[in-house]
Amino acid sequence: MQLILVRHALPQRVEHGDGTFADPGLTPEGHAQARRLVAALDGEPVDALYTSTMRRAVQTAAPLATARGLTSTTRADLREFDAERTEYVPIAQLAEADPESWERMRNGYLPGHVDADAFLGRVRSGIEEIVASHPGRATAVVVAHAGVVNAYLAAVLGTDRTLPFPLDYVGVTRVVCARDGLRKARTVNDISHVRDLV
Repeated sequence: MQLILVRHALPQRVEHGDGTFADPGLTPEGHAQARRLVAALDGEPVDALYTSTMRRAVQTAAPLATARGLTSTTRADLREFDAERTEYVPIAQLAEADPESWERMRNGYLPGHVDADAFLGRVRSGIEEIVASHPGRATAVVVAHAGVVNAYLAAVLGTDRTLPFPLDYVGVTRVVCARDGLRKARTVNDISHVRDLV
């Protein structure tokens, strides 16, 4: 089967002082990026659509769901590693807001506060469940997060770097998943459809 992994579009910055988890929606620019996903996948079959439970992923998938007449399935195991934080800082602002985490991520590793083994295990298990649900020549689209896409790619490529690739908003990654367990990345972070918006 073909697995199409998509990073969400540009979200808002959120800082909660009341202890509630940050779960930002998309900015106006992010909504424009999300609409581009429809054209990016034009001509390709989409048999199933999955998203993380986080708003930025759900909103990114919405135009594609509408265009294809699909109901997206939300999965908690596709949530980003920052799902239980009280603030969300877009990556372009992270160097100033949290230099230590920025440096670790720039070097290809999850921030120090993340239980990397638990996160990687959750993501890989969740995505493999999706793969198993769509055998044969099916295509499933998964709209999630940079950390989620990277965690799965790290497993496919056998690298110990938990964030092996810098991934752009609405970047499209394709992985061919064979019944015998072979996983092959065909494209990583294709942004031709949003090049002018990222």
